[in-house]
Amino acid sequence: MKIIVPMAGRGSRLRPHSLTVPKPLIPVAGKPIVHRLVTEIATILDEEIEEIAFILGDPAFFGDEVVTALKALANELGAKASIYRQLDPKGTGHAIMCAEPSLSGPAVIAYADTLIKADFNLDKEADSVIWTKKVENPEAFGVVNLNEKEEIIELVEKPETFVSDQAVIGIYYFKDVAVLKKELQYVLDNNIINGGEYQINDGIKRMMADGKIFKTGTVDEWMDCGNKEVTVETNARMLGFLAEDGETLVSEESVQENSTIISPCFIGKGVTLKNSTVGPHVSIGEGTIIEDSTVKNSIIQTHSVIKNATLDNAMIGNHAHFDGKFTNVSIGDYSALK
Repeated sequence: MKIIVPMAGRGSRLRPHSLTVPKPLIPVAGKPIVHRLVTEIATILDEEIEEIAFILGDPAFFGDEVVTALKALANELGAKASIYRQLDPKGTGHAIMCAEPSLSGPAVIAYADTLIKADFNLDKEADSVIWTKKVENPEAFGVVNLNEKEEIIELVEKPETFVSDQAVIGIYYFKDVAVLKKELQYVLDNNIINGGEYQINDGIKRMMADGKIFKTGTVDEWMDCGNKEVTVETNARMLGFLAEDGETLVSEESVQENSTIISPCFIGKGVTLKNSTVGPHVSIGEGTIIEDSTVKNSIIQTHSVIKNATLDNAMIGNHAHFDGKFTNVSIGDYSALK
């Protein structure tokens, strides 16, 4: 089994945090988004992952440190890492075709901007499985249309009338991804464009027209990481899941002096808390110092210094300095408010 991860986007909605770190590598509950996503997919598949293909953007942004981190992630899962580049953002279908040498055999394609929790048996006899989440407002999403056999017969974008409540979340299984490759090559060769880009859906629609069987795999949780507000919310939800699973979230190599931690919180290595109350739903990265502060519902990344603060719904980057009475803040890497 292979996992194909298109992640060449710059994550503009998550700026300033994605100005120096690609969005999929921003930590949520102490681990990068792409790490949590790929690990969850591997758990659901419950079989050996032979290769993880990452499709990155411009090397000036997705540089050597990014490549090293992704290779380490693949290695943790016992898989080979393949690195490809999408230098021109021409859409989801084009991104997949940038990994053309890896498009063979069974594979999952997963876009690295969401997190999931799921426990279902993947129907590996189907030609493809589109992962979905039941939603209350399907008119705001792309949804699947099912026949009486519970097979997907159509993809409908933001339907004005009810089609189904199963929203497409951007994760797909293909029994042989070479079939999708063939159809996407046709899309590119014939310049089939929607929304100004080459879309994966146009390849999928050609597979459906050819009689391929598509089924759904419904996830329990689908958590967005598109902007600061929803990323902070996703961090809180993920911390709750990890606490329920009994995962150790507070490093033994952290220091608490006259401080209180209200669970669930992730506290990384070398974190120092002085005269502070932290939590619930706070993630603090390695080496950060928090003094004389109250912090809840927030993400603070590595090697930052927070003093005299009352923070709620905040997101603070790496190597930042914050000293003040602001509350709902979003501060990128190497920033200072004093």
